[in-house]
Amino acid sequence: MEHSKPILFLSWGLRGLAALILLQTLFFKFTAAPESVYIFSTLGMEPWGRIGSGVAELIASILLLIPSTAAYGALLSLGVISGAIFFHLTRLGIALPLVGDHGELFLLALLVFASSAGVLYLHRQEWIGRALRLVS
Repeated sequence: MEHSKPILFLSWGLRGLAALILLQTLFFKFTAAPESVYIFSTLGMEPWGRIGSGVAELIASILLLIPSTAAYGALLSLGVISGAIFFHLTRLGIALPLVGDHGELFLLALLVFASSAGVLYLHRQEWIGRALRLVS
């Protein structure tokens, strides 16, 4: 489906923002940075949760940056980041004082969630159409 230029710019902006945030966290996850180890240890998911979520975020970022798969990247990103938001609200807290975070990670998670939801909305005709073709 063809999009107008403003929609394309908005789509690229939202996709770029979500992918950039997801990609910048990979360094911490894949190098076992103390902050990341603390978070996943607190959740009882160290190291498999840290590495697994990092792999999922890497795949989501790549899918977000490829125009034909942007909606799937947004969907995967929403799934991963929903887990992060859930754990911030239930087990970790919004701010993580032991790792010097004052809510920045939670804010970044909300930005990824909003950006990914926006991408999914902008590309709804594409992924709904593909899903319907698969079902029929």
